[in-house]
This record gives sequence, C-alpha cells and structure tokens, in this order.
Amino acid sequence: MGEPRARGRFGEYGGRYAPESLVEACREVDEAFRGAWADPGFRVALARLLAVHAGRPTPLTPAHRLSEALGVRLYLKREDLTHTGSHKINNVLGQALLATRMGRRRLIAETGAGQHGVATATAAALLGLEATVFMGERDIERQALNVFRMRMLGAEVVPVTTGSRTLKDATSEAMRHWVGVTGDSHYCVGSVVGPDPYPWMVREFQRVIGDEARGQCAAELRTGVPDYVVACVGGGSNAAGTFAGFADTPARLVGVEAEGGAGAARGRLGVLHGCRSLFLQDDDGQITEAHSIAAGLDYPGVGPEHAHLRDLGRARYVAVTDDEAVGAAVRLARTEGIVPALESAHALAWVIRAAGGGDLPAGSTVLMTLSGRGDKDVSTLKELL
Repeated sequence: MGEPRARGRFGEYGGRYAPESLVEACREVDEAFRGAWADPGFRVALARLLAVHAGRPTPLTPAHRLSEALGVRLYLKREDLTHTGSHKINNVLGQALLATRMGRRRLIAETGAGQHGVATATAAALLGLEATVFMGERDIERQALNVFRMRMLGAEVVPVTTGSRTLKDATSEAMRHWVGVTGDSHYCVGSVVGPDPYPWMVREFQRVIGDEARGQCAAELRTGVPDYVVACVGGGSNAAGTFAGFADTPARLVGVEAEGGAGAARGRLGVLHGCRSLFLQDDDGQITEAHSIAAGLDYPGVGPEHAHLRDLGRARYVAVTDDEAVGAAVRLARTEGIVPALESAHALAWVIRAAGGGDLPAGSTVLMTLSGRGDKDVSTLKELL
C-alpha cells in the first residue's frame, strides 16, 4: 500500500474527478502534502501532537473472555481510547497542521456519526482555526451528543436537508461550499474518499494505527503477525490505516461493511465525490441510498484503494446486519467491559459470526481495530434494548 500511480490511481480506481473550480485547490493540497510528508519537522510536530494531545500510542487489548468463548485469540487495537474517542483525530491533526502550513485559517468538514466533526472542531480549537461542519439532518437527530460537542468546541454545524440527509449529502454540500472559499479554507476530508490526493493522504495519516499495531503484535504474538486483521469499512479510513501496517505480511485482511451500504461487496464502478470507485447504483447508474444503524457506515461506496485491494484479492469485504452489530456491541460490553461504537461493532459481529461458522479456524489470532467508543450511540441502543 504505497503511493498511488499517476493522477492518484489505485489500479482503475481513484483519480481527480473534481469540478474545474476545485482542480487547482486539489493540486495545491497535493503539492503541500508531498512537501510536508517529506519534511522531518512536519512529521515530528504531528507525532508530538498525536502523543501529547491525542494520547498515542493506543494499547493492544487482549479480549480474554470473548476469545475463550469464540475459540480464537482476539486482540483489540483501541482507537476508542484516543482523545475525542475515535481514530478520526489521527487524520484531522495531520490535515489541520497541513492547513496552517498552507496559510489556511478555516477547516471545512463533513461528518456522519459526528466523530470526524468532533475531531475537526477539536483540532481547530487547538490550532486557532475556524471550523464549519456539514452534517445530515437525520444524523444531527441521532447523534445529538456529538453535535453539542462540536458546537461547544466553537464549530459551526450546518444541517443538510437534501437527499437522504446523511453522510453522502453532507459530503456533497461540503464540496460545494469549498468551491467558493478555497482561498482561505481547507477541506478536511474524513475518509479515504474524494479526489486525489485525499484517499492517499488520509490513509497515510491513518497508517499510524497499522504501524503501531504491527509493532505491538510483534511483541505480543508468538508468530509476530496475526492470522486475520479486521476493521469496519464505510469510506474506509480506519481499515486503510490498519491494513497499511500489514499489507506486506501473510495476514488475511477483512473489511466489514454495513449490509445496507456494502459498496465494496456489492457496488459497481462509478464516480462520486471526486473519485472513481465502487458505489451502490441502480440500473440507470444513479447512486442509491445506503442504510445503516451506524451513521459512519451510512455511505453508498468505498474508497478507491479498498476497491483495488478487493480486485487484487488482497483484502476480503463482507457485510453484517444492523441486528448483528447491535448484538456484538452488547456482547463486547458484557464480556470485556467495553462499549464500542456501532461502526466498530460491525467488525466484531463478523468475527463472532466467522468464529461460529468456521470461517475463522479455531485458535486463529485476530487483530480487530476498535475504531471508536459507543457513547454517541447510547440513545440509539436505548431504543433497541
């Protein structure tokens, strides 16, 4: 999982399908990121922020009781223990530092579950930037806690009332807004989607997850590498960051999507939000709506590198239902004392299903990225349990 080919291509996926008014802005981001990523000073500054503000490194937690019940050795990479409660802070601190390097004074973001929005608002407050976060009206209702957190941190939260009123439409509105403010604003994309260089750049900012986990597994496991590496996938940033640490190992990579938003598992080739990838579409090629109990997985496609990994056979993509995810969240809470985000619970649901159905051989070692904590989903869970 290295640098994409020319024009941001991962095989036949990726690219820069941006309106003419954003092409130059994307070029500027590309040039700035390449310069920053090659600058040891930038890397040191980011590493320090990740350590003293975000709380890295995050631990690798053995799930003893659940492992015994499932007949596998399950380890959790605890991104839920970062400041703001999810992996999103890794990418946002990188992009916020990049924005200041570019002389931008304002961050624009989209958010579904609200975790990327909270991380953006947090980084903006930390670095003295303004922040505007676009969020679907439906997600504002089901993620009220995160909306309050964003506003308390000083961010403007803009409700999006078009379409499904979820993540897809929030992303569209954020990109439209960016067109008119490229001179003083940086669009802080939250996942490995969007026009080049965003899929590659976001993966590089998130690869700290995989790099840390690789070292932790080397110290913890007799084999040094787990048999399976599992993460949930919406756009796919936590999975891309995790997979980056293990792409050159024999570990089997498994991305777990929501049944109602399985772009990698059931999508078709198309273009959305500036990149060519796999998206849910009707027979006329129109993007269809995704549906998931987890707002962060409520996206009708997948990042281009995930589509490429699927085609190569390097990663496998599967889907689980809302009910399976809720059941997995409850089971983790009651066996390990950890309440996961519903997004992360999808990955766990597959581990539970696969261990019971034989897809995970007995005794397998499984690394699962726990991408976020479940505080934000308490209201949803209270209605169901």
